[in-house]
Amino acid sequence: MPPTFLDWFNALETRHTETLTFQEIRRAVQALSSIYVERRDRIDHGAVFAGAGKRAAFGIFFGPLHFLLVREIVRALQATEPAPQQIVDLGCGSGSAGAAWAVECGGKPRLLGIDSEAWAVEESKWTYRTLGLRGIARKASVDTLIIPDKAGIVAAFTINELDKETRQRLLEKLLQAAARGSSVLIVEPIARRLTEWWDEWARRFKGAGGFAEEWRFRVDLPEKLALMDRAAGLNHHELTARSQWLTESGSRIYKSRR
Repeated sequence: MPPTFLDWFNALETRHTETLTFQEIRRAVQALSSIYVERRDRIDHGAVFAGAGKRAAFGIFFGPLHFLLVREIVRALQATEPAPQQIVDLGCGSGSAGAAWAVECGGKPRLLGIDSEAWAVEESKWTYRTLGLRGIARKASVDTLIIPDKAGIVAAFTINELDKETRQRLLEKLLQAAARGSSVLIVEPIARRLTEWWDEWARRFKGAGGFAEEWRFRVDLPEKLALMDRAAGLNHHELTARSQWLTESGSRIYKSRR
Protein backbone atom coordinates (compact mmCIF):
# COMPACT_ATOMS: atom_id res chain seq x y z
CA MET A 1 0.00 0.00 0.00
CA PRO A 2 1.50 3.39 -0.97
CA PRO A 3 2.30 5.95 1.75
CA THR A 4 -0.56 8.25 2.73
CA PHE A 5 -0.77 11.90 3.74
CA LEU A 6 -0.82 10.82 7.38
CA ASP A 7 2.31 8.69 6.88
CA TRP A 8 4.07 11.72 5.42
CA PHE A 9 2.88 14.02 8.19
CA ASN A 10 4.07 11.62 10.89
CA ALA A 11 7.45 11.37 9.18
CA LEU A 12 7.59 15.17 9.02
CA GLU A 13 6.94 15.42 12.73
CA THR A 14 9.75 12.98 13.49
CA ARG A 15 12.09 14.74 11.06
CA HIS A 16 11.58 18.25 12.39
CA THR A 17 11.22 17.59 16.11
CA GLU A 18 14.52 15.78 16.50
CA THR A 19 16.29 19.04 17.35
CA LEU A 20 13.45 21.50 18.07
CA THR A 21 10.83 21.59 20.80
CA PHE A 22 7.10 22.05 20.26
CA GLN A 23 7.33 25.57 21.72
CA GLU A 24 10.15 26.55 19.36
CA ILE A 25 8.22 25.38 16.33
CA ARG A 26 5.03 27.08 17.59
CA ARG A 27 6.82 30.42 17.85
CA ALA A 28 8.20 29.97 14.35
CA VAL A 29 4.70 29.16 13.03
CA GLN A 30 3.45 32.44 14.52
CA ALA A 31 6.35 34.35 12.95
CA LEU A 32 5.76 32.84 9.52
CA SER A 33 2.02 33.42 9.78
CA SER A 34 2.69 37.10 10.41
CA ILE A 35 4.91 37.26 7.33
CA TYR A 36 2.37 35.55 5.10
CA VAL A 37 -0.69 37.41 6.33
CA GLU A 38 0.55 40.87 7.26
CA ARG A 39 3.65 41.41 5.14
CA ARG A 40 3.22 39.12 2.15
CA ASP A 41 3.54 41.97 -0.32
CA ARG A 42 7.10 42.47 0.93
CA ILE A 43 7.97 38.82 1.53
CA ASP A 44 11.60 37.75 1.34
CA HIS A 45 11.45 34.17 0.11
CA GLY A 46 14.92 33.50 1.50
CA ALA A 47 13.99 34.84 4.92
CA VAL A 48 11.08 32.39 5.13
CA PHE A 49 13.58 29.53 5.16
CA ALA A 50 16.22 31.28 7.29
CA GLY A 51 16.84 29.38 10.50
CA ALA A 52 15.93 25.89 11.65
CA GLY A 53 12.76 27.11 13.39
CA LYS A 54 11.22 28.70 10.32
CA ARG A 55 12.21 25.76 8.13
CA ALA A 56 10.59 23.36 10.58
CA ALA A 57 7.47 25.53 10.80
CA PHE A 58 7.14 25.62 7.04
CA GLY A 59 7.80 21.90 6.72
CA ILE A 60 5.64 20.53 9.50
CA PHE A 61 2.82 23.11 9.52
CA PHE A 62 2.35 25.10 6.31
CA GLY A 63 3.44 22.28 4.00
CA PRO A 64 0.73 19.87 5.22
CA LEU A 65 -1.91 22.62 5.10
CA HIS A 66 -0.93 23.38 1.50
CA PHE A 67 -1.10 19.67 0.67
CA LEU A 68 -4.63 19.35 2.05
CA LEU A 69 -5.78 22.52 0.32
CA VAL A 70 -4.40 21.59 -3.11
CA ARG A 71 -5.74 18.06 -2.72
CA GLU A 72 -9.26 19.41 -2.20
CA ILE A 73 -8.97 21.80 -5.16
CA VAL A 74 -7.68 19.01 -7.42
CA ARG A 75 -10.60 16.83 -6.38
CA ALA A 76 -13.13 19.60 -6.98
CA LEU A 77 -11.69 20.33 -10.41
CA GLN A 78 -11.42 16.63 -11.29
CA ALA A 79 -7.88 17.50 -12.32
CA THR A 80 -6.92 13.83 -12.38
CA GLU A 81 -9.05 13.18 -15.46
CA PRO A 82 -6.89 12.59 -17.36
CA ALA A 83 -3.83 12.42 -15.12
CA PRO A 84 -0.87 14.42 -16.47
CA GLN A 85 2.27 12.46 -17.22
CA GLN A 86 4.35 15.12 -15.51
CA ILE A 87 3.59 17.74 -12.85
CA VAL A 88 5.77 20.85 -12.61
CA ASP A 89 5.61 22.61 -9.23
CA LEU A 90 6.72 26.24 -9.56
CA GLY A 91 8.13 27.64 -6.31
CA CYS A 92 7.73 24.17 -4.83
CA GLY A 93 8.65 25.00 -1.21
CA SER A 94 8.43 21.64 0.56
CA GLY A 95 6.96 19.99 -2.53
CA SER A 96 3.51 19.64 -1.01
CA ALA A 97 1.37 21.15 -3.79
CA GLY A 98 2.78 19.06 -6.62
CA ALA A 99 2.82 16.00 -4.38
CA ALA A 100 -0.86 16.44 -3.50
CA TRP A 101 -1.80 16.49 -7.18
CA ALA A 102 0.41 13.47 -7.94
CA VAL A 103 -1.00 11.45 -5.02
CA GLU A 104 -4.53 12.15 -6.24
CA CYS A 105 -3.44 10.76 -9.60
CA GLY A 106 -2.39 7.51 -7.94
CA GLY A 107 1.28 8.44 -8.03
CA LYS A 108 1.43 8.12 -11.81
CA PRO A 109 2.86 11.54 -12.81
CA ARG A 110 6.55 12.35 -12.60
CA LEU A 111 7.27 15.42 -10.50
CA LEU A 112 9.58 18.34 -11.19
CA GLY A 113 9.90 20.81 -8.33
CA ILE A 114 11.46 24.21 -8.99
CA ASP A 115 12.55 26.62 -6.27
CA SER A 116 15.20 29.31 -5.84
CA GLU A 117 16.10 28.11 -2.32
CA ALA A 118 18.39 25.14 -1.72
CA TRP A 119 16.53 24.06 1.44
CA ALA A 120 13.24 23.89 -0.45
CA VAL A 121 14.80 21.75 -3.16
CA GLU A 122 16.12 19.21 -0.65
CA GLU A 123 12.85 19.21 1.32
CA SER A 124 10.88 18.57 -1.88
CA LYS A 125 13.11 15.64 -2.77
CA TRP A 126 12.47 14.21 0.71
CA THR A 127 8.71 14.73 0.31
CA TYR A 128 8.67 12.86 -2.99
CA ARG A 129 10.68 9.95 -1.58
CA THR A 130 8.58 9.73 1.58
CA LEU A 131 5.33 9.66 -0.38
CA GLY A 132 6.69 7.09 -2.82
CA LEU A 133 6.49 9.47 -5.78
CA ARG A 134 8.74 9.65 -8.80
CA GLY A 135 10.29 13.06 -9.06
CA ILE A 136 13.20 15.43 -8.82
CA ALA A 137 13.60 18.99 -7.59
CA ARG A 138 16.17 21.51 -8.64
CA LYS A 139 17.27 25.02 -7.81
CA ALA A 140 16.20 27.35 -10.59
CA SER A 141 14.27 30.50 -11.36
CA VAL A 142 10.76 30.28 -12.79
CA ASP A 143 11.85 33.06 -15.12
CA THR A 144 14.37 30.84 -16.92
CA LEU A 145 12.45 27.56 -16.77
CA ILE A 146 11.42 26.02 -20.08
CA ILE A 147 7.96 24.68 -19.31
CA PRO A 148 7.33 21.29 -20.91
CA ASP A 149 4.34 20.62 -23.14
CA LYS A 150 1.36 18.57 -21.98
CA ALA A 151 2.24 18.79 -18.30
CA GLY A 152 0.33 19.67 -15.18
CA ILE A 153 1.69 22.97 -13.87
CA VAL A 154 0.96 24.16 -10.35
CA ALA A 155 2.02 27.41 -8.69
CA ALA A 156 0.69 27.49 -5.13
CA PHE A 157 1.36 30.68 -3.15
CA THR A 158 4.15 31.51 -5.59
CA ILE A 159 3.00 34.09 -8.13
CA ASN A 160 2.54 36.86 -5.57
CA GLU A 161 6.19 36.53 -4.53
CA LEU A 162 7.47 37.40 -8.01
CA ASP A 163 8.35 40.89 -9.13
CA LYS A 164 6.00 42.50 -11.63
CA GLU A 165 8.15 41.93 -14.71
CA THR A 166 8.84 38.28 -13.91
CA ARG A 167 5.17 37.72 -13.14
CA GLN A 168 4.11 39.16 -16.49
CA ARG A 169 6.59 37.02 -18.42
CA LEU A 170 5.44 33.93 -16.56
CA LEU A 171 1.81 34.67 -17.39
CA GLU A 172 2.63 34.63 -21.09
CA LYS A 173 4.62 31.40 -20.73
CA LEU A 174 1.79 29.69 -18.89
CA LEU A 175 -0.79 30.73 -21.46
CA GLN A 176 1.47 29.41 -24.21
CA ALA A 177 1.99 26.15 -22.32
CA ALA A 178 -1.78 25.73 -21.95
CA ALA A 179 -2.21 26.32 -25.68
CA ARG A 180 0.24 23.45 -26.24
CA GLY A 181 -1.77 21.05 -24.08
CA SER A 182 -0.67 21.73 -20.50
CA SER A 183 -3.02 22.18 -17.54
CA VAL A 184 -2.28 25.17 -15.32
CA LEU A 185 -3.39 25.57 -11.70
CA ILE A 186 -2.69 28.79 -9.79
CA VAL A 187 -3.48 28.90 -6.05
CA GLU A 188 -3.28 32.04 -3.90
CA PRO A 189 -4.85 33.47 -0.71
CA ILE A 190 -8.44 34.53 -0.87
CA ALA A 191 -7.67 38.09 0.34
CA ARG A 192 -7.69 40.44 -2.63
CA ARG A 193 -5.35 42.97 -1.04
CA LEU A 194 -2.58 40.37 -1.32
CA THR A 195 -3.09 39.72 -5.04
CA GLU A 196 -3.45 42.97 -6.94
CA TRP A 197 -2.45 41.20 -10.16
CA TRP A 198 -5.22 38.61 -9.83
CA ASP A 199 -7.90 40.28 -11.96
CA GLU A 200 -5.62 40.62 -14.99
CA TRP A 201 -4.59 36.98 -14.75
CA ALA A 202 -8.22 35.89 -14.33
CA ARG A 203 -9.22 37.89 -17.39
CA ARG A 204 -6.45 36.30 -19.47
CA PHE A 205 -7.23 32.80 -18.20
CA LYS A 206 -10.94 33.21 -18.90
CA GLY A 207 -10.14 34.58 -22.33
CA ALA A 208 -8.22 31.37 -23.04
CA GLY A 209 -11.11 29.18 -21.84
CA GLY A 210 -10.20 28.83 -18.17
CA PHE A 211 -11.84 30.20 -15.06
CA ALA A 212 -11.23 31.49 -11.53
CA GLU A 213 -12.85 30.19 -8.37
CA GLU A 214 -12.87 30.78 -4.62
CA TRP A 215 -12.81 27.81 -2.27
CA ARG A 216 -13.69 26.99 1.34
CA PHE A 217 -13.08 23.46 2.55
CA ARG A 218 -13.86 21.98 5.96
CA VAL A 219 -11.07 19.54 6.82
CA ASP A 220 -10.15 17.33 9.73
CA LEU A 221 -6.54 18.04 10.61
CA PRO A 222 -4.31 15.35 12.11
CA GLU A 223 -4.39 15.64 15.89
CA LYS A 224 -0.89 17.04 16.27
CA LEU A 225 -1.34 19.48 13.39
CA ALA A 226 -4.57 20.73 14.99
CA LEU A 227 -2.75 21.08 18.32
CA MET A 228 -0.04 23.20 16.70
CA ASP A 229 -2.73 25.26 14.97
CA ARG A 230 -4.47 26.05 18.27
CA ALA A 231 -1.23 26.65 20.14
CA ALA A 232 -0.17 29.21 17.53
CA GLY A 233 -3.51 31.02 17.90
CA LEU A 234 -4.67 30.03 14.41
CA ASN A 235 -7.74 28.23 13.06
CA HIS A 236 -7.39 26.15 9.91
CA HIS A 237 -10.37 23.84 10.30
CA GLU A 238 -11.60 25.67 7.19
CA LEU A 239 -9.04 26.05 4.43
CA THR A 240 -9.61 28.91 1.99
CA ALA A 241 -7.99 29.91 -1.27
CA ARG A 242 -8.68 31.18 -4.73
CA SER A 243 -7.54 29.40 -7.86
CA GLN A 244 -7.24 29.82 -11.58
CA TRP A 245 -7.47 26.78 -13.80
CA LEU A 246 -6.78 26.50 -17.49
CA THR A 247 -7.09 23.29 -19.47
CA GLU A 248 -9.52 22.35 -22.19
CA SER A 249 -10.61 19.00 -20.73
CA GLY A 250 -10.60 20.16 -17.11
CA SER A 251 -12.62 23.27 -17.87
CA ARG A 252 -15.21 21.20 -19.72
CA ILE A 253 -15.53 18.63 -16.93
CA TYR A 254 -15.81 21.25 -14.20
CA LYS A 255 -18.37 23.38 -15.99
CA SER A 256 -20.54 20.33 -16.62
CA ARG A 257 -20.77 19.79 -12.86
CA ARG A 258 -21.88 23.31 -11.93
